[in-house]
Amino acid sequence: MVILVYHRFSDRVADSMTVRTQTFEAQLRLLKEHRYQVVPLRAVLAWLEEPSAVLPAKVAVLTADDGHRSVYDVLFPIARRDRLPVTLFIYPSAISNANYALSWEQVSVLAQSGLFDIQSHTYWHPNFRHERKRRSQSDYARFVRQQLEMSRERIEAHTRQPVDLLAWPFGIYDEQLMALATQERYIAALSLDARPVRRGVSPLALPRFLIVEATGTKGFAPLISDAAVRKLP
Repeated sequence: MVILVYHRFSDRVADSMTVRTQTFEAQLRLLKEHRYQVVPLRAVLAWLEEPSAVLPAKVAVLTADDGHRSVYDVLFPIARRDRLPVTLFIYPSAISNANYALSWEQVSVLAQSGLFDIQSHTYWHPNFRHERKRRSQSDYARFVRQQLEMSRERIEAHTRQPVDLLAWPFGIYDEQLMALATQERYIAALSLDARPVRRGVSPLALPRFLIVEATGTKGFAPLISDAAVRKLP
């Protein structure tokens, strides 16, 4: 199974993280052609936790990071049309503040749609490697916990839904960060390690494939074809 992560959508490529709408639509068609079923991330988490749990033979999970307004303008209509579950990881400092970001009203609409699970991307998307270098050990641990706690509290206050999933900013994680996330009651966290999900993987280091415009369909088709034929243990 594969977990895919997108960031921004647009008719034109504005930056390295933008995927054109037509490219995204073509990738969804490829998933259908390869007989993938798009399932909620929580279904995969249940499968990892329970050995007897069963999922379809080919599974894809859609996630989006950051909380760009194009998630509401572009991804949301497509998700409603095709009934696609999406896990959206946001950092609250940007919401209703940055001109590129969603508003809290839009976040609430997404959450209430029943298709979007709104989860944490920390409070302001720090680079934990940089923060570790410039802080004392105790200050660094306190900083990480604040980022995780403040994000969860702010999102829960606006969505009225539990926040217990995390996307690591820049895909950076290590044993200390995973331990701190556990202490802050996160049950799973996602990286940018580009490989399929297998049983036995740590739920606090779930791999995802980063999808950008350069992936296109030529890069996307081999990705899901290769993942499909790899045997899970």
